[in-house]
Amino acid sequence: MNRRTLLSSSAALAAAMVTGPLAPVAAARPGVPRPTGARPGREEPVRFRLPAPNGPYPLGTVALHLADTARPDPWVPSRPCRELMVSVWYPARGGAARPTAPWMPPAAADRYLGLLGLPPGRVRLGGTHGHEGAPVGGPPGPLPVVLYSPGSDASRSFGTGIVEDLAGHGFLVVTVDHTYDAAVVAFPGGRVETNPLGGVGDYAKALEVRTADIRFVLDRLAVLASGGHPGVCRTPLPTGLRGALDLRRVGMLGHSLGGATTAATMLTDGRIIAGASLDGGAAGPVVDAGLDRPFLVVDTLGKGGMDSNPALRAFWSHLRGWRLRLTVRGAAHQSFGDDVLILPLLAPLLGRSPSDLEEDVGTIPGHRAQAFQRAYPRAFFDLHLRGRGRLLDGPSPAFPEVAHAR
Repeated sequence: MNRRTLLSSSAALAAAMVTGPLAPVAAARPGVPRPTGARPGREEPVRFRLPAPNGPYPLGTVALHLADTARPDPWVPSRPCRELMVSVWYPARGGAARPTAPWMPPAAADRYLGLLGLPPGRVRLGGTHGHEGAPVGGPPGPLPVVLYSPGSDASRSFGTGIVEDLAGHGFLVVTVDHTYDAAVVAFPGGRVETNPLGGVGDYAKALEVRTADIRFVLDRLAVLASGGHPGVCRTPLPTGLRGALDLRRVGMLGHSLGGATTAATMLTDGRIIAGASLDGGAAGPVVDAGLDRPFLVVDTLGKGGMDSNPALRAFWSHLRGWRLRLTVRGAAHQSFGDDVLILPLLAPLLGRSPSDLEEDVGTIPGHRAQAFQRAYPRAFFDLHLRGRGRLLDGPSPAFPEVAHAR
């Protein structure tokens, strides 16, 4: 879905905003920041910061600029090679004095907010909980690796809540911006690339490009694990990062088109041993070929879910390995990322009521959606990359809104 072209419709308007961490005044409740309070006669800027993760380890992160010199850019032929930005998230030690990374790089955030038509200074984007360049910590030994692919016209920033949870519990997570498919991507030196078409129209091509992106990222992670530098600009690498990757235990997670990317990539690359799709579809050869490795489908009920998506039903029927379908009562398409906290808080800026947002974030309370995000992806990767955990065995009284189907 192209978010920016939806700005003219009321319910879909919020979906157009899911790529920016924009949180205005909100009542205090679990998972929602407190209002900052406006001074009389002056409009205070809207501010957002994700709630703190609850893992046992502090977080570190580093952004890397990658270039695939063997591949011209498929979206913009004038670019001599395919360039990507990725962020590596990991459990850290001793990095409290280091600055935390922004939710979205400032240059990208400024460009994106301008694309949405929000006035300068009206929105202030918060930081993450990842300390830039902190030494790697966490449990002993190399860490299982999880790749994250966002939805179309989105950004690697939008899964930050899920990613922080995984890293805080001992996973090394690599988030990927698919350049010219993503709404905005900031490169070193201040260059910002946007989506030249304002969205993804050719989904078959997008899946092909994204699959090649992920396979290239895996190749560069192998270079990193063998002692080399994976990036273009030779960004200083955090202490311990080279020895922190266990590339025998690689999983992948994606939202929307990122979920379809997960399935498509697994068909062509056996290095990914477990995949999860957060309300994503299925397309291409994997629909009929299926997969023989663990796959988690997180789905919404009704419009857009498996019940109304023949390709997704066919893909599900051809899964030959461990499989599980989870449906979340009250959830909608944008309930599976940071959007579910952001969009209800953004609505006043857009002159929209909370009811306008139900098509996009559903009726599930934001803190319950966040609790799902923090529990179920980690339970899946704990089970299939670490061989532990029981949450996925069946319904849990702690999550009455979640239904299981095998």
